[in-house]
This record gives sequence, C-alpha cells and structure tokens, in this order.
Amino acid sequence: MITTKTILQPEVLEAVVVRFVGDSGDGMQLTGTQFTDTSAMFGNDIATFPNYPSEIRAPQGSLYGVSGFQVHIGSVEISTPGDNVDLLVAMNPAALKTNLYAVKPGHTIIVDTDSFTKKNLDKAEYKNNPLEDGSLENYRVIQVDMTSMTKEALKDVEGLDNKSITRSKNMFSLGMVYWMYDRSLEHSVDFFNKKFKGKPHLIEANTKVLNAGYYFAETLELIPNAYTISPAKMVPGTYRIIGGNTATAWGLLAAAEKSGLELFLGSYPITPATDILHELVKHKHFGVKAFQAEDEIAGVTSAIGAAFAGDLAITTTSGPGLALKGEAIGLAMMTELPLVIINVQRGGPSTGLPTKTEQSDLLQAMYGRNGESPVIVIAASTPANCFNFAYEAARLALEHMTPVILLTDGYIANGSAPWKIRSVADMPEIKNHKVTEIKENWSPYDRDEKTLARNWPVPGTPGMEHRIGGLEKDFVTGNISYEPVNHEKMTHIRAEKVRLVENNIPELKTEFAESGDLLVIGWGGTYGSLHSAVKQISDEGYKNIGFAHFNYINPMPKNTEEILSKYKKIIVCELNAGQFVSILKTRFPKFEFSQHNKIQGLPFSNDELVQQFKLLV
Repeated sequence: MITTKTILQPEVLEAVVVRFVGDSGDGMQLTGTQFTDTSAMFGNDIATFPNYPSEIRAPQGSLYGVSGFQVHIGSVEISTPGDNVDLLVAMNPAALKTNLYAVKPGHTIIVDTDSFTKKNLDKAEYKNNPLEDGSLENYRVIQVDMTSMTKEALKDVEGLDNKSITRSKNMFSLGMVYWMYDRSLEHSVDFFNKKFKGKPHLIEANTKVLNAGYYFAETLELIPNAYTISPAKMVPGTYRIIGGNTATAWGLLAAAEKSGLELFLGSYPITPATDILHELVKHKHFGVKAFQAEDEIAGVTSAIGAAFAGDLAITTTSGPGLALKGEAIGLAMMTELPLVIINVQRGGPSTGLPTKTEQSDLLQAMYGRNGESPVIVIAASTPANCFNFAYEAARLALEHMTPVILLTDGYIANGSAPWKIRSVADMPEIKNHKVTEIKENWSPYDRDEKTLARNWPVPGTPGMEHRIGGLEKDFVTGNISYEPVNHEKMTHIRAEKVRLVENNIPELKTEFAESGDLLVIGWGGTYGSLHSAVKQISDEGYKNIGFAHFNYINPMPKNTEEILSKYKKIIVCELNAGQFVSILKTRFPKFEFSQHNKIQGLPFSNDELVQQFKLLV
C-alpha cells in the first residue's frame, strides 16, 4: 500500500554523488549519462566515472559482471566523481554487494526487489537476503518492485517483447532519481525522440517508464521531499559535457585545422582508446583520413607513412599496443618525423585490467625503445583538458619534428566534465617545417638553429627527392652513415632536440602555498583527486601545503628544481608503484621524495590522500 504525502519544498544541497549499478545489460551507462546531461543542462558542475567489466558480456548476476556509472554534481567546484556515495541505485544483489562499501551510513539505497531471487542471491554469494536480515539497517533502503512496475506501465504498449520491456526498467530508476533531485524529464524525453526516431513504440515505452518512476518516487514516504543542487558559478561561456576521448579527438581536429594539414589516424581498436577512432571516423568532412589497421604495428607504421607524406599523423593505443609500437616509434624518432602517439593507459601488465585505470605506462613511454630514443612525453589531467593536450601534442610534434607521446588514462578518457567550447581562431599558433622553396645544397636534415628541427619536404615535389629510413644518417647530408663519431653526434643531437623543447612549454606552477612544509606532486589523470584533497586540508587550516601537477614530463619545465627547493618535504602520488618518482629521483638526486601509490584499478579517494598528507605536516 502506498500512502500519499504532503510535498515539501526541495532541500538545497551543495553537492551529491549518485552511483547507478547493475548487470552490463541493464543500461547503467546510459542511465548515468542521462542524469549527467540533464544536470549539466541545469548548470551544475559535474565529474563522472564509468566503471564496467572487462568481459563483453559477463554471466548475468555475477559479481564480476557488474557495470556502474558514478556522477558527482554540485553548485561548487567539482574536481572528482566523489568518494562516498549519497545515493546507490542497485539493480540486483551482485550490484549491491560490490558497491555497498561506498555508501555513507544513513544515506539512500534503491533496489529492484524483483531481482532478489534465490538464484541471484546465490550468484552474488549471499547466504541470506540482505533486504531481510537486518544488515542494511544503517541505510535508508527503498525497495521497489521495479521490474514488475515497468511491466505494468508498458502493458498497453504494442510492439514490445518481454526482453525489451524488462530492459526498460533503467528508465524507471532514472525517473525516481530525477524526482529525488528536482531534475526535469524534458532532456531525456528529447533524447528518446531523437534516438528512436521512426520507432514510436520505443519512444512511448521509455517515456512512460520514465514518468512512472518519477511519479512513484513522489508518493514514497521514505523520501519526504526532493533535493535540489543550484547551478554552479562558472566562467561565462558556452559549455557542453565532454568525455576525455572525445575531447582528445576534437583537440586533434583543431590542431589539423590550425596547422592547415590533413589529419591521418592509423589505429587498431583497443580498450580504452577505441572511442578516439570512433569519434574521428565521424569527421571525414574535415579532411580526416581514419584507417583501422589489422594490428598495432600496421597502425603506427601507416601513420609514419602519412607523416612522411606531409599529414598530421596520429596513432592511438593503450599499454599493450604501445609495447608493440615500440620499434616503429624508434623509427619515427630516427627519421625525425612528426608523429603523435596517444596512449590511454589501463592496468597492466600484459592484457591486465582493460577497463580499469592506472598510470602504468610512464616508464614505457619514456624508455620503451631500443637504443637512445628520447621522445617528447606529455600527459593530460582532466577529461576537458584532453582537448588542450591533444592540441599541444600535435603542436610540439610539428614544431620540433619528433614523435610525441600523449598519456591519458581510462579514468579521464571515460569520464566527463563541463568543457568551455573554444574557437580554433583563439588557439595558439602551430608552425611547421615544411620546405616550400628549394635552396642551394638543400638537405632534408638541415636544421633550425633554435629547435634543431629538420626540414620537412613533401615527397614527390620536384627538386626535393630524398630518402629516409631507420639506418643512421650523416649529420650533413642525411645519407646513410656508419661512421662511429657521426653516430655519437647524431645521438646527442636527437636528445638535445628533445631537451630544447623546455623553451617551448610553460613553467611549472604551484597551487595553494607557494612554499612551505609539504609539496604534493602528481602527474596526468590524478589531478582532480590531488587538487581536491590539498584544497580540503588547506581549508582545514594547513596553510603550508603546496600542489604541483606535471603535464610535461620529457622534458620537464625549466623551473622544476626551483619549485622543489621551496618545500621541506615532497610527496609524489601515483597510480602505479612509483614510476614518476623514480624519474624525479634520477634527475634531482639532492631532494628526498616520499611517495603514495595505489595499484587497484581505481582512482585515489579523497580520504586516503588527506590522511596521508596529514601524517607529513
């Protein structure tokens, strides 16, 4: 029996963390994305964290088949998807068991009671039904016969089979959450009309179930009133929610437009980088040439060929693919061709954790080639600035005529955040070294005095015939040379060319205290977690803590040593066993570095970082 209630005015909250979890076929990614997009339209600041199994379709109801989507929305600055969950929507027992740890005591859990059958409880390794044994008494549990109520809502809709009806229950849960947080249904209804254009029965079904969930939540005594999160104060401009992989693809498109070059992508699909290929394929009208190769080696070598031919050449991969591309990256470095290699890191080694995040490939990016093979290495740090650093990777490759490895990771590649839309006209200039006029005694290895970047003649141009390859070149002519002294000289020249990039990148900046007791150091996708933790501890009165985050790793900013010298203690935080700290120890041996590492396929939590930092001050 459902009792009606008096509707109160929504309670205003500063921020809230919601996690949707269920089987990989329950549509949790779509549900979370819809809640994210609707909240973004309302004006909230947002960070998301999709989490899904490695198996394409794990056994239904199994613990390792749970798929989830977490979203943190707020009227204040949101840097991470959040640690503790305010609302957990669990579509089956396995989803509840694997995610209960994240829910704050006293907070809300919505469960589909229809899924709590003996069979599903056994699959989740529950001895007793947690909805009946008192183990959830510290939480506000809302038990909903979600599957049954979805079927009831759709009993008059024609053209739906039983499977389609059951799969619609994710929209019931979304409707409930919309009511709880005072969200409009309008955006999702518009989405249905566009996604299912030409299929009116699916538009009707999803709309009916969404409304059913919304109005059911309105009747519940367990939810005395709705909550609302006011719009965030953001820099004026036009925003959209963007995922890291999409932002990376768009940054490359902007670089191609700005440089006046056609973009070539040679890539082999690999999780979690494949979406960059998917996105670029959509933009043939911008001159994109996307080639899905038969393997990783073909992907990178095709890109090297495109770079030789004068294109902005890209290849995308993850850790196992970067290993396979190693020799070819050495070839691009030896031939001194502009090539952008994007590595969306995941847990390793070998095939490792394909759908989990880790900063696992830094040392591979730095040193994973034979011989002396330095390349430029940079790292993005948020879903939104994947755009900036994809653009920057292209700029550095073209201006310095050498490969650039851009590191992102599964956390920021699959996550999303508000992004202020930029005009290509406002982006930094991108120069290149294409040869347009033939000079006397011309050579493809003539160099720019400031950058040591060589000429970039387009093959087939009369008077610019030349050859390049993996064998050592003569310093003057570029012809093959086995001269020992020449080989040593060329080795130093290629290394010096990368070092000189420090004159073309920004200096390292610190946040919070500019000097003091402790400097927190991070790199890449850990930015949000570290920034949030340092901000919290600073707000609590620890004013002598600074934060420095590295996006440029090889070379590092020129003022790095100066920054390090301003603090008594230094801690380096990484999602690996200590790869960046080992580089810092080698380059700056006079400093002592503490480290905090996590290798669990998960980002840092705010609480663990705050606790660690307080031990050092």
